[in-house]
Amino acid sequence: MKNRLRHLLLLAAGALALRAAEPAKAEGYENVGFDRLAAFSYTPPETETAKPADQIPEKIRALDQKKVAVTGFMLPTKMDKGLVTEFLLVKDPMMCCYGVMPRINEWIVVKMVGGGVKPLMDIPITFEGKLKVGEMFENGYLTGVYLLEGEKMAGVKG
Repeated sequence: MKNRLRHLLLLAAGALALRAAEPAKAEGYENVGFDRLAAFSYTPPETETAKPADQIPEKIRALDQKKVAVTGFMLPTKMDKGLVTEFLLVKDPMMCCYGVMPRINEWIVVKMVGGGVKPLMDIPITFEGKLKVGEMFENGYLTGVYLLEGEKMAGVKG
């Protein structure tokens, strides 16, 4: 019970930190939050060859190829010379690491263009770039429905 309460408090703190970290509107970029990106149900297809049902709402598909600013928490997946070049941006710092498996639309695969960024974990960070919306597969596995071509780290709270 004590661990469950601690876990709930950490989740609430992460959500409050993320809400407080939402950036001012950057010129040329639309602020997009996980509240919007994760506001629909998505059932991952079993194989890459399966034609996924049109599960992503049109209002979300309309963000495809748009310049956006998104705030979340970094989970590095690829590094080069001490800099993070690819990572998952998640809505909550407790996702993945502490047994809370996020839904496929609760993370964004971010690939930094033109170099990496310093690894900063457990604090809300805003990234700007071009968002791609649609199913992405690697080696036959669905890896995400959002890809951000990260142009820059626009803000850090914490």
